[in-house]
Amino acid sequence: MSSRAEAGVGLPDTGDTKGVGRPDSGAAERAAGSRTVTEIDGGATEADAFPTALREALGRRGLSLERVSERLRARGIGVSQATLSSWQRGRSQPERARSLRAVEVLEEILDLPGGALRSLLGPRRPRGRVAPARGEGAALQVLGEDSVVEKALGERFRHFNQETGSLLIHDVVTLGGTGTLSNITTTNVLRASRAGAERALFVLSFDDEQAEPLDIRVTSGRLGEATYLKGLKSLVLEIHFGRELAKLDTTVVSYSVDVSPSREPATHYERWSRANLHEYLQQVFFHPDALPSGCRRYFRDQVGSPPRSQRRISMNDSHSTHVLASRCKPGVHGVAWDFGTTE
Repeated sequence: MSSRAEAGVGLPDTGDTKGVGRPDSGAAERAAGSRTVTEIDGGATEADAFPTALREALGRRGLSLERVSERLRARGIGVSQATLSSWQRGRSQPERARSLRAVEVLEEILDLPGGALRSLLGPRRPRGRVAPARGEGAALQVLGEDSVVEKALGERFRHFNQETGSLLIHDVVTLGGTGTLSNITTTNVLRASRAGAERALFVLSFDDEQAEPLDIRVTSGRLGEATYLKGLKSLVLEIHFGRELAKLDTTVVSYSVDVSPSREPATHYERWSRANLHEYLQQVFFHPDALPSGCRRYFRDQVGSPPRSQRRISMNDSHSTHVLASRCKPGVHGVAWDFGTTE
């Protein structure tokens, strides 16, 4: 299982530990300071009716924007993936005659009743492209279009955590006796970019359908939301600071998530950052019964792009390894390991 976490908004994306069992809801309730997750099958609630309905319909049908664009083109209607993406994120809406015709055909492609989408269109908008919000544009540079994080946050993706930015992040990744992910503990030092900031969002995304959070504990801050989006294999956390921050004020958020054991061993952990991070520390603790043959650090410019700047790192007597990076540029910082024999 891998993990991708957003520094600045702290989006840990626990992605590469595969195969996790169903959560024991009682365990979360029994643990002091913990919170049982709310499990739902869809994405986050949207404020804008048309993009919400479009996203949900696409999700139900399991169609990519590329496939939808191809089906529209086969019907003689040219609508690009970029336009469809803009529609589903609420950046723009269909208004011209050709676009409205495309919506009618979309309803057929997505098995929706006639008028189900078109009836949700709002009044005509002023001309001109709606620019991405500051946080959204920076996140898209690292995550790419239609990422799991964007889908998990829904409308909140455009403005999430714009009031704060991370200065320092410390991730502690713990693996179990079979090499699967057991726990992720994160400490995030945030600084307010404007007065009034009082909460932040965090998203953890799992690669394996069986991998689900067992227990969530917040040791610094207060947990306001813990929602597991089963269809997206993602956990959304909203953590309150306990006070409103003044501009340039700092606060510390710390949380820990226990994960049910996967079918396959973990292979790496990643944290993505949309902005410069002063310092990032990642520690990985291995179980004595499942020690890797080698570990390495790497960097990606974007989630999913080939890793570069790879370098071997060593383990110590406590069966752990770590990476300390200062003045981190936007991108993806990760640690990978192998359980096979050394070549």
